[in-house]
Amino acid sequence: MRKIYEYSHLGGLEILRLRYPEIEKEIDEVIEEVGTPKKTKVSKEKTMKGRLLYSPKDMNTRFKSAFRSRGYKELKDEYDISIPNYPLTIKGAFKQIDFVKDRVLVEVQFGKYPFMFYDVAKFQYFFNENKADVGVEIVPCQPLKKQMSTGVSYGEQLVYDIERLKRHFPSVPVKVILIDV
Repeated sequence: MRKIYEYSHLGGLEILRLRYPEIEKEIDEVIEEVGTPKKTKVSKEKTMKGRLLYSPKDMNTRFKSAFRSRGYKELKDEYDISIPNYPLTIKGAFKQIDFVKDRVLVEVQFGKYPFMFYDVAKFQYFFNENKADVGVEIVPCQPLKKQMSTGVSYGEQLVYDIERLKRHFPSVPVKVILIDV
């Protein structure tokens, strides 16, 4: 894999460079280490039937192995949900980030678009809880997305939407990295 674009929201990139240069370097190393995966998924989708595609599951496994080998852990907050004037309490709810080191949150997202945006909401949650200084979202670029299952989103859409929301959401520093093979 290779990094083809970086987007800095509210100084996310600058915070990494100044306060967490070793972590920024490790993130770049992980992206390179993942390498170029093989197309192993045979599409069953009507529009791409029989076509070989990149497997999000395989790529996630590669990222997980590379981040874990560098000491990145999972961050998980568990809580119960109760809301005003509602009789039900939901036990065991949680927010979870896949990769955390020091106060840097990292998510790798090869899923549908709402999951990219939900990752940003989780960054906001942990930032508000004073458990993070910056979030990093690693996502496929549009040309890579075209070589994956339908429904996978692409980083250009995420950056576009963050730009349109301006400083209103998220109000946490974020670095978005678009990757390609």
